[in-house]
Amino acid sequence: MKSDQLNATRRDFLGAMVLGAAASGISILANPLEAKISALDKKSIGDPEKWFDKIKGSHRVVFDGSTPHQNFPVIWNWAWYYSNNGAGAIDDDLTGMTVIRHDAIPFAMNDSAWEKYNLGKMFDIKDNTTKAAAIRNVVYEPKEGDMPMPVVEGIKKLQDRGAMFCVCDLALNVYSGMAAQQMGMDANEVYEEWKAAVLPEIQIVPSGVWALTMAQERGCAYIFAG
Repeated sequence: MKSDQLNATRRDFLGAMVLGAAASGISILANPLEAKISALDKKSIGDPEKWFDKIKGSHRVVFDGSTPHQNFPVIWNWAWYYSNNGAGAIDDDLTGMTVIRHDAIPFAMNDSAWEKYNLGKMFDIKDNTTKAAAIRNVVYEPKEGDMPMPVVEGIKKLQDRGAMFCVCDLALNVYSGMAAQQMGMDANEVYEEWKAAVLPEIQIVPSGVWALTMAQERGCAYIFAG
């Protein structure tokens, strides 16, 4: 996709994004329409299209994770591997991908970002142990009680098995701008910090919806995960 096409898409997307944030209960902005969006820096996200070449195996699926949904964007990925293994398929013949986008983007970021920007409160994600807003990533390396059952694996273990995770750059851009506005910080600096906080092997993609189409073009079945 050419940069001018991407930037046009980003402008169109901004209005829908802030409306979606308001509808989902994210109310950190005094005036969301003042949120700024930075230009796409292709160098900072590598070659996302090439990343999709890692998709392998006879069985392929992409989970659309647009909300935290009680951790189900990750839980369904684990359940898919679990049930395929039970049916006789080995991990090397499977690719389960989760596209982390919109309100679910904290799942792609490290604990430092969660604590500094109070992401649990911003995105209404609870710590099941404290019952308060989470101040750490509860799905990357989950602790006891984070998942419905101890056997459910988090992102890091699923990556070791071949599962793939990516995160929407548009959402990182827009929501970091919202956080910057609320905290009186520079939007570009916060955006760069959020990108740097993306966890290892999680690919930043131009947008989540772009990634969903790329995965389906490579034979992945689509499943809405929240």
